[in-house]
Amino acid sequence: MSDTHWWFSDLTAVIVITGALTFGVFSGVGGTARILLTIPLVVFLPGYALVSAMFPDKPNDDTQPFDEEKTGLGNPLLVSGGLEAIERLVLSVVVSVALVSTITLLTSVTPGGLTLETALSGVAVLTVGLGLSAIGARYRCPPDQRFVPSLSADTLFFTQRRPTAYERTTTRPYNVAIVIGLVLLVASGGFAIANPPQHDGFTEFSVATETVTGETETMYESTYTAGEPQELQATITNQEHEERTYTTVVLLERVSYDADEVTVREAEEVDRASATVADGDTHQQTLEVTPSMAGEEFRLTLLLYDGEPSSEPTPENAYRTVHLPIEVE
Repeated sequence: MSDTHWWFSDLTAVIVITGALTFGVFSGVGGTARILLTIPLVVFLPGYALVSAMFPDKPNDDTQPFDEEKTGLGNPLLVSGGLEAIERLVLSVVVSVALVSTITLLTSVTPGGLTLETALSGVAVLTVGLGLSAIGARYRCPPDQRFVPSLSADTLFFTQRRPTAYERTTTRPYNVAIVIGLVLLVASGGFAIANPPQHDGFTEFSVATETVTGETETMYESTYTAGEPQELQATITNQEHEERTYTTVVLLERVSYDADEVTVREAEEVDRASATVADGDTHQQTLEVTPSMAGEEFRLTLLLYDGEPSSEPTPENAYRTVHLPIEVE
């Protein structure tokens, strides 16, 4: 890969890999595969694209003599045009962390909110844009000064030989330790990003309400007629991080009120319905209520069960409970 005709190969690979990995994550891949796909997207590729745009030329050891008449100095100045491979690697990881953190902060204030999809989309778009900019910057360099990627192990783990004050050459094999440290950083950072902490799962359970106006007494239909069926809409929203099957049981209860206590005098089941709801989805249930008793001190109790309901449904053994005071004519 050292042929100067392929000076853009690494940046082309950055753009192509970014698109492929982003598509892979969005396709719903999970587990270890998701971690492996996410790691290079957030801890290396964006930084490498930016570093390549900032330093499009290769390192060199040319010297530039001082003007003795102006400076009074006689020693030559060592000029290094670009970055060594190990320097590019380290700087790419550091810059990637900064870029991804910035994108995450910006996406948190967008209408889409902070999600893996919005953050990863921002990272992908930025990486592709920086990759194209880096190709342009490298193209503008003289052909003999362009940085050309190399697969040589010596280039990665050892710096090029440069003259010291004693005209000796030196290498830095401790770069191996730097690379090992970067690998550990990439692995831990990628795992944390691919598996962000999640809130405890929960389920929202409610009934449909009417439009509230100045004349509204109750937000739901509170008057029923004995012996006549009437529909009641219930809403279930699954935020449990996985698909769940719910069962709703509707009880008609005759109650009495004593100070702050409510006593159930009589109860009968009037309807039940089951539904399977995917994670993040909302399901509306149509329940049919046909009261067989009449009076003022009644209430409908909706019991939501995660799975099969108890043989004796009560508010104590239900997952979610909604009480609706009603009047039966």
